[in-house]
Amino acid sequence: MRPWLSSLAGVAFLAGIAPAIAQTDAIALYHAKCAACHGGDRLGAIGPALLPDNLGRLGVAGAEKVIRSGRAATQMPAFGGELDDASIKALAALVYTKPATTPIWGVKEISASRVLTPAPVVDKPTFKADPLNLFVVVESGDHHVSILDGDTFTPIHRFASRFALHGGPKFTRDGRYVFFGSRDGWVSKFDLWTLRTVAEVRAGVNTRNIALSKDAKHLAVANYLPNTLVILNASDLSVEKIFDVADRKGQSSRVSAVYQAPQRDSFIAALKDVPEIWEIATNPNGEPVFGGFVHSYEKGMVEALASSQGLFALRRIEASEPLDDFFFDPDYRNLIGASRQGDHAVVVNLNTGREIANIPMPGMPHLGSGISWMRDGHRLVATPHLKEGKISVIDTADWKTLATIDTAGPGFFLRSHENSPYIWADSFLSLKNRDKIQIIDKETLKIVRVMQPAPGKTTGHVEFDRSGRHALVSVWDMDGAIIVYDATTFAEIKRLPMSKPAGKYNVYNKITFSEGTSH
Repeated sequence: MRPWLSSLAGVAFLAGIAPAIAQTDAIALYHAKCAACHGGDRLGAIGPALLPDNLGRLGVAGAEKVIRSGRAATQMPAFGGELDDASIKALAALVYTKPATTPIWGVKEISASRVLTPAPVVDKPTFKADPLNLFVVVESGDHHVSILDGDTFTPIHRFASRFALHGGPKFTRDGRYVFFGSRDGWVSKFDLWTLRTVAEVRAGVNTRNIALSKDAKHLAVANYLPNTLVILNASDLSVEKIFDVADRKGQSSRVSAVYQAPQRDSFIAALKDVPEIWEIATNPNGEPVFGGFVHSYEKGMVEALASSQGLFALRRIEASEPLDDFFFDPDYRNLIGASRQGDHAVVVNLNTGREIANIPMPGMPHLGSGISWMRDGHRLVATPHLKEGKISVIDTADWKTLATIDTAGPGFFLRSHENSPYIWADSFLSLKNRDKIQIIDKETLKIVRVMQPAPGKTTGHVEFDRSGRHALVSVWDMDGAIIVYDATTFAEIKRLPMSKPAGKYNVYNKITFSEGTSH
């Protein structure tokens, strides 16, 4: 029996499929109908990888629908006219069955996937808009990206993207290049001046996110599958180093996310399965400073430093438990990580490598979308909760919860801007109020307005323009939109049709690490 079939029969049984159909037909059907685009090993080709880790959000029922009806604006055809329901269910069960062996994706496989398409040499953008006030809009409905003029709110360019882009593109400091990472491991480098993709490589099979070093020379890729952290040369996306991620005891771990820590000249990695935080040096001079703090370490901190030194030196910070979904204070001295238990967060001082506070946060905080601002001389941090309609506000002076703001339902994003007195919060995960946006005063911490941009439709992911005068809201629907608001009067300025705009990212706010947006 083929390795997939024993587990496939169990999935088929639970799905109500005749095991005989699943065992005798599914693999033959896959190779006849799917392998040419998705690869004989299901690791992807011109189509995405078809593995449970990559398709988690779609679900088995969603996979059946795609097989039966195809996917609009993609090369995925509809098979409903040539396959019966039992065959469609068997194929869906197959792609949600884990392979018997972990796929190998190392230097050889990554290098073989690399494609370079250099752009023409130019010394300025090929358009008239302010290149630092562009918005990059990820449209997940039909897997496209739109480039939007942030002054006139007029689309400049639209192009097809890889399947299931992660919502966190990264920009070079001059605003010229933007890097995207897709869930099935593709990293794309796009030239915003010439409006074309100039390099692509597949750095993993199931990728979580990417981060760009302070000097824009190195790109880190966090992978769930295989358990690796890949460092690419940002110029041509060639492989510089691959970390096989495991703790000191050899326990392998998925990488939840990787972040740039600009003041520290390093990458910070969150590990899903082991109680460690990794810091990887990106200092171009190869000096063992880990952000310039080496001379200010507290007594006893020698143990926390890496034994090796220089570029890509690894420092392991031991934690009391695995931590996820990091938020950093503006100088990157401290991070807040969410406990896997979902009921508290832990503050880690990166200078000392020690845990300094434990913050009760029932309802699963979403720290990755947290924001911070100054009030009465205190740095405050706010984070939504994924399972409760609450926002926690924390005072970083003592790492205590200063206030809890009740909202219309569990939210996913918070956004603000240095020039705005307000926080914009969605209720993205609410069953009844997913169409609500709450406006919160930064001084009083009170909700001053509740908006309903598209009644009955999920709205979220607010992003400000460069000046902070306008706020853009996404309507997460196949027939969705970007809605532009005056950030002071809350009047609607413009509505642009978009295909499920998962997020929009202002170049200036991202390259300056605005305190009102995620990093």
